[in-house]
Amino acid sequence: MDNRKAILFSAPSGSGKTTIIREILKRFDCFEFSISATSRQPREGERDGVDYYFLSPEEFAHRVAEGRFLEWEEVYAGVYYGTLKSEIDRIWDNGHVIIFDVDVNGGMNIKKYFGPDALALFVMPPSVEVLERRLRSRGTESEEAITKRLARSAAELEKAPQFDVTIVNDVLEEAVDRTQQVINNYLSVG
Repeated sequence: MDNRKAILFSAPSGSGKTTIIREILKRFDCFEFSISATSRQPREGERDGVDYYFLSPEEFAHRVAEGRFLEWEEVYAGVYYGTLKSEIDRIWDNGHVIIFDVDVNGGMNIKKYFGPDALALFVMPPSVEVLERRLRSRGTESEEAITKRLARSAAELEKAPQFDVTIVNDVLEEAVDRTQQVINNYLSVG
C-alpha cells in the first residue's frame, strides 16, 4: 500500500464525523490523525498537541505569514483553524496514512492540494433537526454559538456533492461500517 495517501473527513459541526473517525482509527493501524491548529480556547478536556495545537491569534497569524499552513480559514469571526504542513511530514515520516478532520471548506482545499492522493468523505446528518439536537446535547456552547453553527451548516450541506463520497450518519455503527468499506476500496487501489 502507498502510505503517502490521505483521507479527509468533513461535515457540518454536529454531524458525528469525529465520532466516526475515532471508530475508524480503532479499525486501521496504518492511520494517524492530523492534529489541526486553532486560535480558539480549549474546551473542557481538550489537550494541546493531542486534540488541537492551540495557538494565540497572533501566533496563528505569524505562522500563516511564514507559509507554515497547508490550508487555514477564519471559520468564525476571530477564530481560525488550519492544517500545519509539519503535520503532513510528521505523519508520513511515521509511515502512516493521514486522517484529517476538517471543516467543509478546509476539506475542499485539502482535496485540491492532494488530488487523487486524498479520499474526501462528507459526513451528512440524517436531517437538520437531528443536527440541531446533536449540537444542543453537547452542552458545550452558548445559544449564540449554536445559532451560528446551524446557519453555517446550511451552506456546508450544499457542498456535499463536491466530495468523493457522502456518508449519512443516521445509525452510527452502519455509518462506521460503510466508511470502513469505502476506505478499504480506496486503499486497495494503487
